[in-house]
Amino acid sequence: MQGPFNRSGKKKPMGEINVVPFIDVMLVLLVIFMITAPMLTQGVQVDLPQVTSEPIENQDDSDPIIISVDRDGGYFITLGEDSTEVSLDQMSERVVAILQRRPGTPVMVRGDRNVPYGQIVLLMSTLQRAGVANVGLLSEPPQDG
Repeated sequence: MQGPFNRSGKKKPMGEINVVPFIDVMLVLLVIFMITAPMLTQGVQVDLPQVTSEPIENQDDSDPIIISVDRDGGYFITLGEDSTEVSLDQMSERVVAILQRRPGTPVMVRGDRNVPYGQIVLLMSTLQRAGVANVGLLSEPPQDG
């Protein structure tokens, strides 16, 4: 009869790998990521207008400056993962500072569909005075049904 010991009393090396601890760790990580993933979404809740249009390809790999106007008329600057609320007066200073550090960064505006049109025009005028030549407007594709 053969077992894990040979006649000299020494252990034979085992040719199998026990993967049960690995599976346990992976299941724990899966649960942790499933719980934390919804908490990672950042940004401002904006109800974007829905239109049919072709997406614009980003020519470089830099994150765009996204300026959001929420339902209550608050302004937010988002660069990458960082989103900060600013007043309209602070807006041009911050955008100029970002564009001086990273020239050529695209500027996008996300406006809630319930915000008056005049407020978006005022924002775009402020961006134009800050030296932003091109401003993109973000929208959502229409939901079918």
